[in-house]
Amino acid sequence: MTINPDLQGRSYPAAEVYDVGREKIREFARAVKATHPAHFDVEAAKALGHSDLVAPPTFAIIVAQRADAQLIEDPDSGIDFSRVVHADQRFTHHRAIVAGDRLRAELHVDGVRAMGGGAMITTRSEIFAVREDNQRERVATTTSSILVRGEGQ
Repeated sequence: MTINPDLQGRSYPAAEVYDVGREKIREFARAVKATHPAHFDVEAAKALGHSDLVAPPTFAIIVAQRADAQLIEDPDSGIDFSRVVHADQRFTHHRAIVAGDRLRAELHVDGVRAMGGGAMITTRSEIFAVREDNQRERVATTTSSILVRGEGQ
């Protein structure tokens, strides 16, 4: 199956809520070798003006990949995940992610470019916190590019 060129411009609704917990932040920080005390100690985070532990900047990938899964699992996309090579990832932070955040992400397919027998797909995840009043607060924007190799590549 080939990549559906009509994916460009498609959006996927906000995925389920991801609750950011202190232990999730600590585990992620250890995994990526982030050593700043604000990732581990609430008082250190509060001393910097945050309400709770601060996630390392790349923590946003957890929420973004949940949104990406909607595209990968979409049978109309033509994407065979076994043929995917991750090409690029960028983060724009609108504010820090902190413990206690309830995050959701909307996925937008910004580009589909044929490359040989495969395609380069560029997506954007708009990550926002769901507040108690059900309003949304922008947290981060992630941009990702994947190369889907064609048959025989």
